[in-house]
Amino acid sequence: MSYDKFTTLRSSAVPMPIENVDTDQIIPARFLKATERKGFGDNLFRDWRYNGDNTPKPDFVLNNPTYAGKILVGGKNFGSGSSREHAAWAIYDYGFRAVISSFFADIFKNNSMNIGLLPVTVSESFLDEIFKAIEKDPHTQIEINLEKQTVTLLSTGTHESFVINGYKKHNLMNGYDDIDYLQAMKSEIQKFATQAI
Repeated sequence: MSYDKFTTLRSSAVPMPIENVDTDQIIPARFLKATERKGFGDNLFRDWRYNGDNTPKPDFVLNNPTYAGKILVGGKNFGSGSSREHAAWAIYDYGFRAVISSFFADIFKNNSMNIGLLPVTVSESFLDEIFKAIEKDPHTQIEINLEKQTVTLLSTGTHESFVINGYKKHNLMNGYDDIDYLQAMKSEIQKFATQAI
């Protein structure tokens, strides 16, 4: 399997209420030399996290020990810009398993689902409610149920449904990438090939 199966995730969240976060901010271009999905988390939001002398910027949320969790909550239009798949790799490698926003760039969204990172699109009003809940209690828990396609603020029970492509959902729930999916169907493919001859 390429990554962990995604079924139900319950976690606190890291809030980043910034709109139009693009892929160059997520992972600057100078860190794109590697071809394997390893080590990118170290440079996630590098220029926002660190000063020029590599000291952490204390006012950036990832450097704030108040916030932690496997869910990143971003502002509207998350993942815009260039199509680099390394942006999704960096977020996953850092330890996040889902990103919540009111809008994702399409290419970022697909790149994320291909490697086990779930992008969850909610309404702007619910996104605002999530940000306020985290501000009130940084330890507030969010549940993302992929099978039911719901995201829930456990402190209030408020929830919304989200839309996801059926094929991508199947792969996420099984920990498959596209190759794994084909390998899982190997016997069916061989049977069909035999019948087609």
